[in-house]
Amino acid sequence: MANNKRIYLCLAHMSEAGLEQQYIKEAFDTNWVVPLGPNVTAFEADLETFVKDERKAVALSSCTAALHLALLQLGVGPGDEVLCQTFSFCASSNPVTYCGAKPVFIDSEPDTWNLDPVLLEQAIQDRLAMTGKKPKAVIVVDLYGMPAKWDELETIGKEYGVPIIEDAANAMGSYYDKKPCGVFGEIGTFSFNGNKIITTSGGGALLCNNEDIKKHMVFLATQARENAPYYQHETIGFNYRLSNISAGIGRGQMTVLNEHVRHHQHVHALYKELLGMVDGIVIHDNPATKFDSNFWLTTITMDPSIKVKGQENQRTVFSDSEPNANVEALRVFLDQKGIEARPLWKPMHKQPIYKDAVAYVNGVSEALFKVGMCLPSGPYVSDEDVHYIVNCIKESIEL
Repeated sequence: MANNKRIYLCLAHMSEAGLEQQYIKEAFDTNWVVPLGPNVTAFEADLETFVKDERKAVALSSCTAALHLALLQLGVGPGDEVLCQTFSFCASSNPVTYCGAKPVFIDSEPDTWNLDPVLLEQAIQDRLAMTGKKPKAVIVVDLYGMPAKWDELETIGKEYGVPIIEDAANAMGSYYDKKPCGVFGEIGTFSFNGNKIITTSGGGALLCNNEDIKKHMVFLATQARENAPYYQHETIGFNYRLSNISAGIGRGQMTVLNEHVRHHQHVHALYKELLGMVDGIVIHDNPATKFDSNFWLTTITMDPSIKVKGQENQRTVFSDSEPNANVEALRVFLDQKGIEARPLWKPMHKQPIYKDAVAYVNGVSEALFKVGMCLPSGPYVSDEDVHYIVNCIKESIEL
């Protein structure tokens, strides 16, 4: 680790050509400093070109906003149920509550760590039997950039007539069966937060099937203002559009998207090589040739038998809502070495805010949360950094 720098999970990285600053300067020079303008239009066109699926893109203030609008487009409202992947960030399920609906959480399968198709079908059948109506939608996440089992999930969604929303917040540049993540299900979403594969400093996008849906999404995202010479509102709208300044950053970032993906995949491969000989540590990898993850974050699981220095300072009895003592000890050890690491997501059905939610579980997400960790993987993480991180992991383990 050079110059005693701190190594972060994933920092924003601008293009070498400085195109982000060029597009921002153009916005200032032409006074386009509003949530509309040529950068927004061009950024949306870049996104549509990238996915090559005839999808229409709507640039928004966040992926959370995109998920909220997607739910509204599918008619989700009070009294409805939406099936949600429990192993994810809260932004995947919170928009359900914005609509007055209830999230029903579904556990993961062990191959991709994403929503389990078997439990999905069971949940649909069970909710239909218990409530007399089908869930209004399903939200599937491509966790840490790993594509879900889309063949199985889409087949189930179509069989039961339950539309799927793809939360590809982590997965821009990932592919399933040579199709880019973001184009599965009825509606897809991306995140451009500061720690994602590309950034707009904060922002997101929605990918829909046609121009009519796009126009309606733009309408809702711009406070649902009617076409009148005065401010006329007949529908509740939202202030969800991306600014022209932020979209300028996105335009520049699109030029380095593939480069960023290659770097994340290279870092993952190097971790895999260097940690491959460490007993008890397993790197999560593509489960089959159909899966092509961008490896937004490299993730590992640790055998509970591994003893980490400082582990004796952790509480000896951990509840089911906390990681294992050795995982927390390793996180603290790496932090003291100037390395940011993070436990895997705590399942949403174990979060206090959703303690009363219905959940279909098989133990996978809870087990992963207890033994898993994310390692630095972003564009500023060098080969030297990876060697340093792996050496620190080895140093932490008590033989």
